[in-house]
Amino acid sequence: MIITILIFLAVLAVLILAHELGHFATARASGVDVEEFGFGFPPALLKIKRGQTVYSINLIPLGGFVKLAGEEDSQVPHSLAAKPYGTRLLILAAGSIMNVLLPIVLLSASHMVPRDVVVQTVSAGEVAAGSPAEKAGIQTGDVMVAINGRPVRNSGELLYNIRLHLGSAIDLDTQRDGAPRKVQITPRWNPPPGQGPLGIIIQASPGTSTGKESYPFWKAVPKGMVSLWEALVLFKNEILRWFIQRTAPQVAGPVGIAQMTGEVAQAGFSPLLSFTAFLSINLAIVNLLPLPALDGGRIAFVLLEWMRRGKRISAKREGLVHLIGFLMLMALIVVISYYDIMRMIAE
Repeated sequence: MIITILIFLAVLAVLILAHELGHFATARASGVDVEEFGFGFPPALLKIKRGQTVYSINLIPLGGFVKLAGEEDSQVPHSLAAKPYGTRLLILAAGSIMNVLLPIVLLSASHMVPRDVVVQTVSAGEVAAGSPAEKAGIQTGDVMVAINGRPVRNSGELLYNIRLHLGSAIDLDTQRDGAPRKVQITPRWNPPPGQGPLGIIIQASPGTSTGKESYPFWKAVPKGMVSLWEALVLFKNEILRWFIQRTAPQVAGPVGIAQMTGEVAQAGFSPLLSFTAFLSINLAIVNLLPLPALDGGRIAFVLLEWMRRGKRISAKREGLVHLIGFLMLMALIVVISYYDIMRMIAE
């Protein structure tokens, strides 16, 4: 448990520092004074002042903040509110931009770190009547060889590539009695219960490890960029699936994420890097939601001011909206964490 907590805090620190450094660097470069750079939320445990900026470590390690001069008041010298719309939008979005760029580094590094790869013979078990698999002519016992030219080395890779192409036609290379076959098939968004997108039950032979797999820097970076793109596609597909299947999203708070971090860490350093990258993408997306207290909420106020041709919401009123939003966010985190703990106890 202690190791899991420490790993989770290390992962969280990387994500928070990258995010807040984005705000900090763009603000300083734009001539906006940074009053405080904080890791965690108050109360403060340690404060150190360097120049005009206070650097603080705070008690609640569930986020961070960069306090900019005049965030809602343009009368403050060197304030954020006095800057042009484009500059303010860039500064406010810079944290999420950093959380999108960070995964390129993390995913590239994950491809450079040696990792075990399991090789299995993946074949079709039962094929559901009327399913895309049956319509494509797939039969029980057909071996899945490749999807769109990408080799299928194990059942996990097969499922990953299917989720990546929901609703899109894919070229599936198979083998039947040793003879190669190629079929085109479209994974379904909303399959009947128990069937899956293709309508087959996947069977996999016991896996054998091929040893360690890793790539040199010049190959790992392109692979990292491809992995980032695929992660964004998976996020998009997951959101669409919520609407198409009319299912509620699976939500986890800090406790649930910490548990998942510990489980991933047991699989090795490379999976942990990939998991951290996916968390970073998630953080970027969530922060851009137009909700009070989040970067997206502040961006919404800037856009509202622009649409009103420079007429501002009063600094007091905007600050109150963000304060209420922050308190509601903390309350939501507490509620979700409670259910995470109850779920862990039930397991």
